[in-house]
Amino acid sequence: MHHRIPVWIISLIAAGLLASCGGGSPDSPSSPAPRLLASTAFASSFGVTEAGGYLTVDTGSGLVFKVKQSNGDITSIRYKGGTELQGQSKGSHIASGIGAVVSYTVNGSVAQITLTTPTLVHYLLVREGDNTIYMGTYVTAEPSVGELRWITRLNSNAFPNAPAESDLRGNTGAIESSDIFGMPDGTTRSKYYGNQRAMDLSVRGVSGPTVGVYMVYGNRESSSGGPFHRDIQNQTGSDAEVYNYMNSGHNQTEAWRMGFHGPYALMFTDGQTPTAPDMSWMENQNLSGWVPASQRGKVTGNGLFGFDMLHQYVVGFANDTAQYWTVAKAPNGNFSMPAMKPGTYTMTVYKDELGIYSESVTVTSGATTALPVRMLTGDPDKTPAVWRIGTWDGKPTEFLNGPAITLRHPSDPRNASWGPVTYAIGAPFNTFPAAQWKSGINQPTKVTFTLTPEQVTDHTIRIGLTAAYNGGRAQITVNNWTSPAFATSTQPKSRSITIGTYRGNNVTYTYAVPASAFAAGTNTLTINVISGTAGSDFLSPAYAYDAVDML
Repeated sequence: MHHRIPVWIISLIAAGLLASCGGGSPDSPSSPAPRLLASTAFASSFGVTEAGGYLTVDTGSGLVFKVKQSNGDITSIRYKGGTELQGQSKGSHIASGIGAVVSYTVNGSVAQITLTTPTLVHYLLVREGDNTIYMGTYVTAEPSVGELRWITRLNSNAFPNAPAESDLRGNTGAIESSDIFGMPDGTTRSKYYGNQRAMDLSVRGVSGPTVGVYMVYGNRESSSGGPFHRDIQNQTGSDAEVYNYMNSGHNQTEAWRMGFHGPYALMFTDGQTPTAPDMSWMENQNLSGWVPASQRGKVTGNGLFGFDMLHQYVVGFANDTAQYWTVAKAPNGNFSMPAMKPGTYTMTVYKDELGIYSESVTVTSGATTALPVRMLTGDPDKTPAVWRIGTWDGKPTEFLNGPAITLRHPSDPRNASWGPVTYAIGAPFNTFPAAQWKSGINQPTKVTFTLTPEQVTDHTIRIGLTAAYNGGRAQITVNNWTSPAFATSTQPKSRSITIGTYRGNNVTYTYAVPASAFAAGTNTLTINVISGTAGSDFLSPAYAYDAVDML
Protein backbone atom coordinates (compact mmCIF):
# COMPACT_ATOMS: atom_id res chain seq x y z
CA MET A 1 0.00 0.00 0.00
CA HIS A 2 1.24 3.49 -0.83
CA HIS A 3 0.91 6.10 1.91
CA ARG A 4 0.56 9.77 1.07
CA ILE A 5 3.00 11.93 3.07
CA PRO A 6 1.20 15.02 4.45
CA VAL A 7 2.27 18.30 2.84
CA TRP A 8 3.25 19.74 6.23
CA ILE A 9 5.79 16.97 6.80
CA ILE A 10 7.23 17.54 3.33
CA SER A 11 7.56 21.25 4.20
CA LEU A 12 9.47 20.42 7.39
CA ILE A 13 11.78 18.05 5.56
CA ALA A 14 12.46 20.69 2.87
CA ALA A 15 13.29 23.21 5.58
CA GLY A 16 15.69 20.76 7.24
CA LEU A 17 13.63 20.75 10.43
CA LEU A 18 13.41 16.95 10.79
CA ALA A 19 17.11 16.31 10.24
CA SER A 20 18.73 14.25 13.00
CA CYS A 21 22.22 14.42 14.45
CA GLY A 22 24.62 11.43 14.74
CA GLY A 23 22.07 9.06 13.25
CA GLY A 24 19.69 9.39 16.20
CA SER A 25 15.94 9.75 15.88
CA PRO A 26 14.30 13.19 16.20
CA ASP A 27 13.15 12.19 19.69
CA SER A 28 16.51 11.00 20.95
CA PRO A 29 18.33 13.09 23.58
CA SER A 30 21.33 13.43 21.24
CA SER A 31 19.21 15.21 18.62
CA PRO A 32 18.34 18.92 18.85
CA ALA A 33 14.64 19.70 19.09
CA PRO A 34 13.10 20.76 15.75
CA ARG A 35 12.78 24.53 15.33
CA LEU A 36 9.25 25.33 14.17
CA LEU A 37 9.00 28.52 12.08
CA ALA A 38 5.63 30.15 11.36
CA SER A 39 6.62 30.78 7.76
CA THR A 40 7.47 27.12 7.00
CA ALA A 41 5.97 24.88 9.70
CA PHE A 42 2.27 24.53 9.06
CA ALA A 43 -0.15 21.66 8.82
CA SER A 44 -2.09 21.76 5.56
CA SER A 45 -4.20 19.19 3.74
CA PHE A 46 -6.15 19.94 0.55
CA GLY A 47 -9.92 19.96 0.75
CA VAL A 48 -13.05 21.58 2.16
CA THR A 49 -14.42 20.91 5.63
CA GLU A 50 -17.78 22.00 6.98
CA ALA A 51 -18.32 22.95 10.63
CA GLY A 52 -20.05 25.59 12.74
CA GLY A 53 -21.63 27.43 9.83
CA TYR A 54 -18.37 27.81 7.90
CA LEU A 55 -16.57 26.12 5.04
CA THR A 56 -12.84 25.86 5.63
CA VAL A 57 -10.95 25.67 2.33
CA ASP A 58 -7.35 24.44 2.35
CA THR A 59 -5.13 24.51 -0.73
CA GLY A 60 -2.78 21.95 0.77
CA SER A 61 0.17 24.31 0.41
CA GLY A 62 -0.44 26.91 3.07
CA LEU A 63 -3.50 29.00 2.18
CA VAL A 64 -6.52 28.35 4.42
CA PHE A 65 -9.65 30.49 4.30
CA LYS A 66 -13.17 30.31 5.68
CA VAL A 67 -16.44 31.06 3.90
CA LYS A 68 -19.50 31.88 5.98
CA GLN A 69 -22.28 29.58 4.84
CA SER A 70 -25.09 32.02 5.64
CA ASN A 71 -23.92 34.72 3.19
CA GLY A 72 -20.79 33.66 1.24
CA ASP A 73 -18.37 36.15 2.84
CA ILE A 74 -14.75 35.14 3.40
CA THR A 75 -14.26 35.73 7.14
CA SER A 76 -10.78 34.31 7.76
CA ILE A 77 -7.58 34.03 5.73
CA ARG A 78 -4.37 32.46 6.99
CA TYR A 79 -1.21 31.87 5.02
CA LYS A 80 1.39 29.27 6.00
CA GLY A 81 0.31 29.15 9.60
CA GLY A 82 0.73 32.89 10.09
CA THR A 83 -1.54 35.42 11.75
CA GLU A 84 -5.08 36.25 10.68
CA LEU A 85 -4.97 38.28 7.46
CA GLN A 86 -8.69 38.92 6.99
CA GLY A 87 -9.89 42.27 8.30
CA GLN A 88 -12.40 41.69 11.08
CA SER A 89 -14.80 44.61 10.61
CA LYS A 90 -16.22 43.21 7.36
CA GLY A 91 -15.74 40.16 5.19
CA SER A 92 -14.19 39.85 1.76
CA HIS A 93 -16.95 39.54 -0.80
CA ILE A 94 -18.54 40.39 -4.12
CA ALA A 95 -20.44 43.71 -4.29
CA SER A 96 -20.95 44.63 -0.62
CA GLY A 97 -21.99 41.11 0.33
CA ILE A 98 -24.78 39.26 -1.42
CA GLY A 99 -26.44 37.00 1.15
CA ALA A 100 -25.88 34.03 -1.13
CA VAL A 101 -26.82 30.38 -0.94
CA VAL A 102 -23.49 28.58 -0.53
CA SER A 103 -22.62 25.18 -1.96
CA TYR A 104 -19.39 23.36 -2.74
CA THR A 105 -17.87 20.43 -4.58
CA VAL A 106 -14.44 18.81 -4.50
CA ASN A 107 -13.54 17.07 -7.74
CA GLY A 108 -10.07 15.59 -7.68
CA SER A 109 -7.60 18.41 -7.22
CA VAL A 110 -10.17 21.23 -7.65
CA ALA A 111 -12.49 22.60 -4.97
CA GLN A 112 -15.31 24.91 -6.06
CA ILE A 113 -17.41 27.13 -3.81
CA THR A 114 -20.54 28.49 -5.52
CA LEU A 115 -22.40 31.52 -4.15
CA THR A 116 -25.87 31.87 -5.68
CA THR A 117 -28.54 34.58 -5.68
CA PRO A 118 -31.43 35.06 -8.15
CA THR A 119 -29.38 37.48 -10.29
CA LEU A 120 -25.73 36.71 -9.43
CA VAL A 121 -23.55 33.62 -9.20
CA HIS A 122 -20.03 33.96 -7.84
CA TYR A 123 -17.40 31.24 -7.95
CA LEU A 124 -14.38 30.64 -5.71
CA LEU A 125 -12.10 27.86 -6.96
CA VAL A 126 -8.83 26.46 -5.63
CA ARG A 127 -6.46 23.84 -6.96
CA GLU A 128 -4.40 21.57 -4.78
CA GLY A 129 -0.94 22.98 -4.15
CA ASP A 130 -1.80 26.42 -5.59
CA ASN A 131 -2.18 29.35 -3.17
CA THR A 132 -4.59 31.20 -5.42
CA ILE A 133 -8.33 31.84 -5.20
CA TYR A 134 -9.63 31.75 -8.76
CA MET A 135 -12.89 33.62 -9.33
CA GLY A 136 -15.63 34.38 -11.81
CA THR A 137 -18.91 36.28 -11.49
CA TYR A 138 -22.04 35.77 -13.58
CA VAL A 139 -24.72 38.48 -13.40
CA THR A 140 -28.10 39.02 -15.01
CA ALA A 141 -28.72 42.31 -13.13
CA GLU A 142 -26.53 44.91 -11.47
CA PRO A 143 -26.10 44.42 -7.69
CA SER A 144 -28.21 46.75 -5.57
CA VAL A 145 -25.09 48.63 -4.46
CA GLY A 146 -24.80 49.88 -8.07
CA GLU A 147 -21.30 48.52 -8.59
CA LEU A 148 -19.90 45.13 -9.50
CA ARG A 149 -16.68 44.62 -7.57
CA TRP A 150 -14.74 42.07 -5.58
CA ILE A 151 -13.31 43.50 -2.34
CA THR A 152 -10.60 41.74 -0.37
CA ARG A 153 -10.46 43.29 3.11
CA LEU A 154 -7.16 42.56 4.85
CA ASN A 155 -5.65 43.55 8.19
CA SER A 156 -3.48 46.49 7.13
CA ASN A 157 -1.02 45.92 10.00
CA ALA A 158 0.25 42.89 8.09
CA PHE A 159 0.78 44.88 4.88
CA PRO A 160 3.11 47.87 5.25
CA ASN A 161 3.70 47.92 1.49
CA ALA A 162 0.77 49.30 -0.49
CA PRO A 163 0.39 51.65 -3.49
CA ALA A 164 1.28 55.07 -2.09
CA GLU A 165 -1.42 57.11 -3.87
CA SER A 166 -4.20 55.10 -2.17
CA ASP A 167 -2.50 54.53 1.22
CA LEU A 168 -4.61 56.58 3.63
CA ARG A 169 -2.81 55.66 6.85
CA GLY A 170 -2.02 58.76 8.89
CA ASN A 171 -4.33 61.09 6.97
CA THR A 172 -5.73 64.25 8.56
CA GLY A 173 -9.28 63.88 7.26
CA ALA A 174 -11.37 64.12 4.12
CA ILE A 175 -10.92 67.15 1.85
CA GLU A 176 -13.57 66.20 -0.73
CA SER A 177 -16.66 64.12 -0.13
CA SER A 178 -15.72 61.24 2.17
CA ASP A 179 -13.20 59.59 -0.12
CA ILE A 180 -10.35 62.03 -0.84
CA PHE A 181 -8.00 62.73 2.04
CA GLY A 182 -5.30 65.16 3.07
CA MET A 183 -2.00 64.16 4.63
CA PRO A 184 -0.02 66.07 7.30
CA ASP A 185 2.24 67.58 4.61
CA GLY A 186 -0.77 68.82 2.63
CA THR A 187 -0.53 66.18 -0.09
CA THR A 188 -3.59 64.17 -1.10
CA ARG A 189 -4.50 60.51 -1.36
CA SER A 190 -7.53 58.49 -2.39
CA LYS A 191 -8.65 55.11 -3.62
CA TYR A 192 -9.19 56.93 -6.92
CA TYR A 193 -5.50 57.79 -7.40
CA GLY A 194 -2.77 55.78 -9.03
CA ASN A 195 -5.11 53.39 -10.82
CA GLN A 196 -4.17 51.83 -14.14
CA ARG A 197 -6.04 51.96 -17.43
CA ALA A 198 -8.04 48.83 -18.16
CA MET A 199 -5.70 47.91 -21.01
CA ASP A 200 -2.69 48.20 -18.68
CA LEU A 201 -4.00 46.26 -15.68
CA SER A 202 -1.20 44.19 -14.18
CA VAL A 203 -0.82 41.94 -11.14
CA ARG A 204 -1.15 44.36 -8.23
CA GLY A 205 -1.71 44.23 -4.49
CA VAL A 206 -0.17 44.68 -1.04
CA SER A 207 2.64 42.93 0.81
CA GLY A 208 4.40 42.50 4.12
CA PRO A 209 7.58 40.80 5.34
CA THR A 210 6.24 37.26 4.86
CA VAL A 211 3.08 37.54 2.77
CA GLY A 212 1.74 39.26 -0.31
CA VAL A 213 -1.82 39.37 -1.65
CA TYR A 214 -2.24 40.27 -5.32
CA MET A 215 -5.15 40.65 -7.72
CA VAL A 216 -5.00 39.29 -11.26
CA TYR A 217 -7.67 41.21 -13.17
CA GLY A 218 -8.04 38.80 -16.04
CA ASN A 219 -10.55 39.09 -18.83
CA ARG A 220 -12.31 42.49 -19.07
CA GLU A 221 -14.71 41.52 -21.84
CA SER A 222 -17.84 42.04 -19.71
CA SER A 223 -16.60 45.17 -17.93
CA SER A 224 -17.51 48.68 -19.05
CA GLY A 225 -15.64 51.80 -20.05
CA GLY A 226 -13.26 50.66 -22.74
CA PRO A 227 -9.47 50.33 -22.81
CA PHE A 228 -8.68 53.67 -21.13
CA HIS A 229 -11.09 53.49 -18.21
CA ARG A 230 -9.60 53.63 -14.71
CA ASP A 231 -11.24 52.29 -11.58
CA ILE A 232 -10.35 51.52 -7.98
CA GLN A 233 -7.62 48.92 -7.38
CA ASN A 234 -6.52 49.53 -3.78
CA GLN A 235 -7.36 51.45 -0.62
CA THR A 236 -5.32 51.05 2.55
CA GLY A 237 -6.54 52.35 5.90
CA SER A 238 -7.58 50.22 8.87
CA ASP A 239 -8.06 47.54 6.22
CA ALA A 240 -5.81 46.95 3.23
CA GLU A 241 -8.35 46.58 0.45
CA VAL A 242 -7.51 44.81 -2.81
CA TYR A 243 -10.23 45.26 -5.44
CA ASN A 244 -11.33 44.02 -8.79
CA TYR A 245 -13.84 46.59 -10.08
CA MET A 246 -15.77 45.19 -13.03
CA ASN A 247 -18.07 48.18 -13.35
CA SER A 248 -19.07 51.23 -11.35
CA GLY A 249 -20.42 54.74 -11.67
CA HIS A 250 -16.93 56.27 -11.51
CA ASN A 251 -17.01 58.40 -14.65
CA GLN A 252 -17.95 55.30 -16.61
CA THR A 253 -18.71 56.06 -20.24
CA GLU A 254 -20.73 52.93 -21.04
CA ALA A 255 -23.73 51.10 -19.66
CA TRP A 256 -23.23 48.00 -17.52
CA ARG A 257 -22.68 44.71 -19.29
CA MET A 258 -24.27 41.53 -18.02
CA GLY A 259 -22.94 37.97 -18.37
CA PHE A 260 -19.79 36.28 -17.08
CA HIS A 261 -17.11 38.55 -15.62
CA GLY A 262 -13.71 36.97 -15.45
CA PRO A 263 -11.90 34.81 -14.86
CA TYR A 264 -9.82 36.67 -12.29
CA ALA A 265 -7.75 35.58 -9.32
CA LEU A 266 -6.42 36.49 -5.88
CA MET A 267 -2.86 35.22 -5.41
CA PHE A 268 -0.96 34.70 -2.14
CA THR A 269 2.85 34.70 -1.99
CA ASP A 270 5.69 35.07 0.50
CA GLY A 271 5.70 38.77 -0.42
CA GLN A 272 6.98 38.84 -3.98
CA THR A 273 4.82 39.99 -6.89
CA PRO A 274 3.71 36.84 -8.76
CA THR A 275 3.27 36.15 -12.44
CA ALA A 276 -0.32 35.96 -13.63
CA PRO A 277 -1.42 32.33 -13.86
CA ASP A 278 -2.97 30.50 -16.80
CA MET A 279 -6.71 30.48 -16.06
CA SER A 280 -7.84 28.64 -19.19
CA TRP A 281 -8.37 25.43 -17.13
CA MET A 282 -11.50 27.06 -15.69
CA GLU A 283 -13.27 26.52 -19.02
CA ASN A 284 -13.93 22.94 -17.92
CA GLN A 285 -15.57 23.84 -14.60
CA ASN A 286 -19.14 24.39 -15.89
CA LEU A 287 -19.29 28.05 -14.85
CA SER A 288 -22.52 29.87 -15.76
CA GLY A 289 -22.11 32.25 -18.68
CA TRP A 290 -18.62 31.09 -19.70
CA VAL A 291 -18.28 31.20 -23.50
CA PRO A 292 -15.79 28.51 -24.55
CA ALA A 293 -13.06 29.05 -27.09
CA SER A 294 -14.83 26.81 -29.60
CA GLN A 295 -17.76 29.26 -29.76
CA ARG A 296 -15.65 32.37 -30.34
CA GLY A 297 -14.33 34.14 -33.40
CA LYS A 298 -11.34 36.29 -34.28
CA VAL A 299 -10.54 39.42 -36.29
CA THR A 300 -7.24 40.33 -37.91
CA GLY A 301 -6.30 43.58 -39.60
CA ASN A 302 -3.79 43.88 -42.42
CA GLY A 303 -2.72 47.43 -41.73
CA LEU A 304 -3.75 51.02 -40.97
CA PHE A 305 -2.90 53.59 -43.63
CA GLY A 306 -1.75 56.73 -41.86
CA PHE A 307 -0.10 54.84 -38.98
CA ASP A 308 2.29 57.23 -37.17
CA MET A 309 4.98 55.53 -35.10
CA LEU A 310 5.12 58.54 -32.76
CA HIS A 311 1.79 57.37 -31.33
CA GLN A 312 0.21 54.20 -30.03
CA TYR A 313 -2.80 52.93 -31.95
CA VAL A 314 -5.37 50.85 -30.10
CA VAL A 315 -8.05 48.90 -31.94
CA GLY A 316 -11.17 48.44 -29.84
CA PHE A 317 -14.35 46.45 -30.36
CA ALA A 318 -17.53 47.05 -28.35
CA ASN A 319 -21.20 46.16 -28.30
CA ASP A 320 -23.82 45.75 -25.59
CA THR A 321 -22.41 42.47 -24.32
CA ALA A 322 -18.64 42.61 -24.73
CA GLN A 323 -15.55 44.79 -25.23
CA TYR A 324 -12.06 43.94 -26.53
CA TRP A 325 -8.92 45.74 -27.61
CA THR A 326 -5.40 45.25 -28.86
CA VAL A 327 -2.44 47.47 -29.78
CA ALA A 328 -1.74 47.75 -33.51
CA LYS A 329 1.81 46.80 -34.41
CA ALA A 330 4.44 49.03 -36.00
CA PRO A 331 5.30 49.84 -38.68
CA ASN A 332 2.08 49.20 -40.62
CA GLY A 333 -0.62 48.93 -37.98
CA ASN A 334 -1.34 45.22 -38.31
CA PHE A 335 -3.44 43.77 -35.50
CA SER A 336 -4.95 40.53 -34.24
CA MET A 337 -7.83 40.56 -31.79
CA PRO A 338 -8.23 38.04 -28.95
CA ALA A 339 -10.93 35.40 -29.26
CA MET A 340 -14.28 37.20 -29.10
CA LYS A 341 -17.93 36.36 -28.52
CA PRO A 342 -19.80 36.21 -31.84
CA GLY A 343 -21.82 39.28 -32.75
CA THR A 344 -21.72 42.66 -34.46
CA TYR A 345 -19.36 45.22 -32.96
CA THR A 346 -18.34 48.82 -33.46
CA MET A 347 -14.64 48.78 -34.22
CA THR A 348 -12.83 51.98 -33.23
CA VAL A 349 -9.22 52.85 -33.97
CA TYR A 350 -7.73 55.16 -31.34
CA LYS A 351 -4.69 57.32 -31.87
CA ASP A 352 -3.42 57.14 -28.30
CA GLU A 353 -6.84 57.72 -26.66
CA LEU A 354 -8.67 59.62 -29.40
CA GLY A 355 -11.00 57.70 -31.66
CA ILE A 356 -10.19 58.59 -35.27
CA TYR A 357 -11.88 55.80 -37.25
CA SER A 358 -14.85 53.48 -36.73
CA GLU A 359 -16.90 50.90 -38.60
CA SER A 360 -19.18 47.95 -37.93
CA VAL A 361 -17.61 44.47 -37.97
CA THR A 362 -19.32 41.10 -37.51
CA VAL A 363 -17.54 38.31 -35.62
CA THR A 364 -18.53 34.74 -36.48
CA SER A 365 -18.17 31.75 -34.17
CA GLY A 366 -15.29 29.50 -35.19
CA ALA A 367 -14.07 31.83 -37.95
CA THR A 368 -11.47 34.55 -38.46
CA THR A 369 -12.54 37.78 -40.17
CA ALA A 370 -9.61 39.33 -42.08
CA LEU A 371 -9.87 43.08 -42.70
CA PRO A 372 -7.88 44.77 -45.46
CA VAL A 373 -5.95 48.00 -44.92
CA ARG A 374 -8.09 50.76 -43.42
CA MET A 375 -7.60 54.49 -44.07
CA LEU A 376 -7.31 56.57 -40.89
CA THR A 377 -9.22 59.61 -42.10
CA GLY A 378 -10.32 61.24 -38.84
CA ASP A 379 -7.07 62.50 -37.31
CA PRO A 380 -7.47 66.24 -36.49
CA ASP A 381 -3.68 66.66 -36.46
CA LYS A 382 -3.64 66.01 -40.22
CA THR A 383 -5.49 69.27 -40.87
CA PRO A 384 -3.03 72.17 -41.40
CA ALA A 385 -3.38 74.85 -38.73
CA VAL A 386 -2.29 78.46 -38.29
CA TRP A 387 -1.35 77.41 -34.76
CA ARG A 388 -2.00 74.42 -32.52
CA ILE A 389 -1.67 73.89 -28.77
CA GLY A 390 -1.07 70.28 -27.81
CA THR A 391 -1.64 67.11 -29.79
CA TRP A 392 -4.97 65.63 -30.77
CA ASP A 393 -4.52 62.39 -28.86
CA GLY A 394 -7.42 62.21 -26.39
CA LYS A 395 -5.18 63.10 -23.43
CA PRO A 396 -4.19 66.27 -21.55
CA THR A 397 -0.91 64.82 -20.36
CA GLU A 398 1.29 67.21 -22.36
CA PHE A 399 -0.25 70.19 -20.52
CA LEU A 400 0.36 71.87 -17.16
CA ASN A 401 -0.31 69.35 -14.34
CA GLY A 402 -1.67 66.88 -16.89
CA PRO A 403 0.43 63.90 -15.77
CA ALA A 404 -0.74 64.44 -12.17
CA ILE A 405 -4.50 64.22 -12.78
CA THR A 406 -4.52 60.44 -12.29
CA LEU A 407 -2.23 60.59 -9.26
CA ARG A 408 -3.60 63.27 -6.90
CA HIS A 409 -6.23 65.90 -6.25
CA PRO A 410 -5.91 69.13 -8.28
CA SER A 411 -5.41 71.07 -5.01
CA ASP A 412 -2.32 69.04 -4.10
CA PRO A 413 0.66 71.35 -3.33
CA ARG A 414 2.91 69.23 -5.54
CA ASN A 415 1.01 70.63 -8.52
CA ALA A 416 2.12 73.85 -10.16
CA SER A 417 -0.27 76.78 -9.88
CA TRP A 418 -3.18 76.23 -12.24
CA GLY A 419 -3.26 79.89 -13.22
CA PRO A 420 -5.12 81.73 -14.68
CA VAL A 421 -2.75 81.31 -17.60
CA THR A 422 -1.98 83.57 -20.54
CA TYR A 423 -0.36 81.32 -23.10
CA ALA A 424 1.67 82.76 -26.01
CA ILE A 425 1.67 80.60 -29.13
CA GLY A 426 5.05 78.92 -29.42
CA ALA A 427 5.53 78.44 -25.68
CA PRO A 428 5.98 74.90 -24.29
CA PHE A 429 2.71 72.97 -24.13
CA ASN A 430 3.27 72.22 -20.44
CA THR A 431 2.55 75.84 -19.63
CA PHE A 432 -1.02 75.56 -20.92
CA PRO A 433 -3.48 74.20 -18.31
CA ALA A 434 -4.58 70.57 -18.56
CA ALA A 435 -7.95 71.47 -17.04
CA GLN A 436 -10.03 74.57 -16.36
CA TRP A 437 -12.74 75.37 -13.81
CA LYS A 438 -15.60 77.83 -13.89
CA SER A 439 -14.82 79.02 -10.36
CA GLY A 440 -11.85 81.22 -9.51
CA ILE A 441 -9.30 78.42 -9.79
CA ASN A 442 -7.97 79.37 -13.26
CA GLN A 443 -10.72 81.17 -15.16
CA PRO A 444 -10.19 82.42 -17.85
CA THR A 445 -7.43 80.99 -20.03
CA LYS A 446 -6.02 83.41 -22.60
CA VAL A 447 -4.06 82.68 -25.77
CA THR A 448 -2.10 85.38 -27.59
CA PHE A 449 -1.04 85.04 -31.24
CA THR A 450 0.00 87.25 -34.13
CA LEU A 451 -1.40 87.45 -37.65
CA THR A 452 -0.07 89.01 -40.79
CA PRO A 453 -2.43 91.25 -42.82
CA GLU A 454 -2.90 88.35 -45.25
CA GLN A 455 -4.06 86.12 -42.38
CA VAL A 456 -6.88 88.44 -41.34
CA THR A 457 -9.65 86.33 -42.81
CA ASP A 458 -12.30 83.88 -41.63
CA HIS A 459 -10.90 81.16 -39.38
CA THR A 460 -12.11 78.10 -37.48
CA ILE A 461 -11.08 77.56 -33.89
CA ARG A 462 -11.36 74.06 -32.44
CA ILE A 463 -11.30 73.15 -28.75
CA GLY A 464 -11.13 69.45 -27.89
CA LEU A 465 -12.12 68.16 -24.45
CA THR A 466 -11.41 64.71 -22.98
CA ALA A 467 -13.89 65.03 -20.09
CA ALA A 468 -16.35 67.56 -18.73
CA TYR A 469 -17.93 67.89 -15.30
CA ASN A 470 -21.18 69.52 -14.21
CA GLY A 471 -22.08 70.77 -17.69
CA GLY A 472 -18.79 72.56 -18.29
CA ARG A 473 -18.01 73.60 -21.86
CA ALA A 474 -15.98 76.30 -23.54
CA GLN A 475 -17.13 79.70 -24.82
CA ILE A 476 -14.58 81.91 -26.56
CA THR A 477 -13.93 85.57 -27.19
CA VAL A 478 -11.52 86.69 -29.92
CA ASN A 479 -10.58 90.30 -29.21
CA ASN A 480 -14.08 91.84 -29.05
CA TRP A 481 -16.02 89.04 -30.75
CA THR A 482 -17.80 86.43 -28.59
CA SER A 483 -18.98 83.04 -29.78
CA PRO A 484 -22.43 81.57 -29.18
CA ALA A 485 -22.87 79.31 -26.14
CA PHE A 486 -22.91 75.70 -27.27
CA ALA A 487 -24.95 72.93 -25.68
CA THR A 488 -23.61 70.68 -22.95
CA SER A 489 -21.82 67.56 -24.17
CA THR A 490 -22.90 64.07 -23.16
CA GLN A 491 -20.73 62.96 -20.26
CA PRO A 492 -20.86 60.52 -17.34
CA LYS A 493 -22.76 61.90 -14.37
CA SER A 494 -20.06 61.70 -11.75
CA ARG A 495 -17.01 63.55 -10.57
CA SER A 496 -14.14 63.20 -13.01
CA ILE A 497 -11.03 65.39 -12.83
CA THR A 498 -10.91 65.24 -9.03
CA ILE A 499 -11.19 61.43 -8.88
CA GLY A 500 -8.12 60.55 -10.85
CA THR A 501 -9.36 60.55 -14.42
CA TYR A 502 -9.42 62.78 -17.47
CA ARG A 503 -11.31 60.13 -19.46
CA GLY A 504 -14.87 60.96 -20.37
CA ASN A 505 -16.44 61.30 -23.80
CA ASN A 506 -14.15 63.18 -26.16
CA VAL A 507 -15.89 66.17 -27.72
CA THR A 508 -14.72 68.91 -30.07
CA TYR A 509 -16.28 72.37 -30.14
CA THR A 510 -15.84 74.18 -33.46
CA TYR A 511 -16.18 77.98 -33.68
CA ALA A 512 -16.55 79.83 -37.00
CA VAL A 513 -14.83 83.15 -36.34
CA PRO A 514 -15.35 85.94 -38.93
CA ALA A 515 -12.49 87.97 -40.36
CA SER A 516 -13.85 91.06 -38.59
CA ALA A 517 -12.89 89.53 -35.24
CA PHE A 518 -9.18 89.52 -36.05
CA ALA A 519 -6.51 92.18 -36.45
CA ALA A 520 -3.08 92.27 -38.03
CA GLY A 521 -0.55 91.93 -35.23
CA THR A 522 -1.38 90.68 -31.75
CA ASN A 523 -4.70 88.95 -31.07
CA THR A 524 -6.11 87.50 -27.85
CA LEU A 525 -8.31 84.43 -27.56
CA THR A 526 -10.11 84.19 -24.21
CA ILE A 527 -11.56 80.83 -23.18
CA ASN A 528 -14.18 80.61 -20.42
CA VAL A 529 -15.89 77.61 -18.87
CA ILE A 530 -19.64 78.14 -18.95
CA SER A 531 -22.42 76.10 -17.39
CA GLY A 532 -25.88 76.60 -16.02
CA THR A 533 -24.83 74.58 -12.98
CA ALA A 534 -23.15 76.01 -9.92
CA GLY A 535 -20.31 74.61 -7.82
CA SER A 536 -17.33 75.88 -5.91
CA ASP A 537 -13.60 75.51 -6.34
CA PHE A 538 -12.58 72.17 -7.87
CA LEU A 539 -16.17 70.91 -7.89
CA SER A 540 -17.36 73.75 -10.06
CA PRO A 541 -18.12 73.02 -13.74
CA ALA A 542 -14.90 72.06 -15.48
CA TYR A 543 -13.27 70.19 -18.31
CA ALA A 544 -9.92 68.70 -19.36
CA TYR A 545 -8.28 69.79 -22.62
CA ASP A 546 -7.22 67.59 -25.51
CA ALA A 547 -6.01 70.29 -27.93
CA VAL A 548 -6.78 73.82 -29.16
CA ASP A 549 -6.05 75.05 -32.65
CA MET A 550 -6.95 77.63 -35.29
CA LEU A 551 -7.38 76.62 -38.93
